[in-house]
Amino acid sequence: MGSGIAEVSARAGIDVVVIESSAEAAAAGEKRIRGSLERARDKGKLDESDFVATTDKLTVSTDIDALADRQLVIEAIVENERAKTELFARLDKIVEDENAVLASNTSSIPIMKLAMATERPGSVIGIHFFNPVPVLHLVELVTSLHTSDETRAIAVDYSSNQLSKRVVHSKDRAGFIVNALLIPYILSAIRMFESGFASKEDIDQGMVTGCAHPMGPLALADLIGLDTTMAVAESLYEEFKEPLYASPPLLTRMVEAGLLGRKTGRGFYEYG
Repeated sequence: MGSGIAEVSARAGIDVVVIESSAEAAAAGEKRIRGSLERARDKGKLDESDFVATTDKLTVSTDIDALADRQLVIEAIVENERAKTELFARLDKIVEDENAVLASNTSSIPIMKLAMATERPGSVIGIHFFNPVPVLHLVELVTSLHTSDETRAIAVDYSSNQLSKRVVHSKDRAGFIVNALLIPYILSAIRMFESGFASKEDIDQGMVTGCAHPMGPLALADLIGLDTTMAVAESLYEEFKEPLYASPPLLTRMVEAGLLGRKTGRGFYEYG
């Protein structure tokens, strides 16, 4: 997600600094972004001059202090509340401009919890992209009770005017709009498969062919990542305490086994 956000921002002419947790992650992230840009160039979607201009707009580093002069910071780390709140507390001290926007790409964690880790809660907002970011056009903007009108306006301008994304606005509750609807659907499909009611192939084919979904729910869970799917489910369950948000035992066992979907080569399906 982070590499996709960086790519679309640089392609829009924005000066982008990407911070990774290690030199290995930084090299991998830079390679991922460059590979995506090269594919766009080879397919004729990006000419050579735009390719060069975009790569010139990107800096990848492991030094978080390089964010000191940024006007907009978008967090896209692991979907873990403690990790995110600790990062927002650090960003609050590092980012010098008191009017800078601190945004989270979280797919489920209430923005207020992140905002209150800072001394500038009015500058914190959710800017939730969808994967893959260069392809999917939707962005959810999530404002907390503290988010200022100025912060919201900056986020709208960035998402809609600069990136040409379609913006929908959500209240600040776990899951927001899309995942509050999507995750129970995926969990229901996992329970159906777990119970032996239907095969994974028939569940997915039923939703693709019968409901015109581009991808079945189990294949979609593999694409999202089963660890991320479970993390969002846990966040929703913590907020609402409704059984439909509880992680099925099969999902929990698969995450414990490291079978996380496409990114590990095996989830509900196997990938080369």
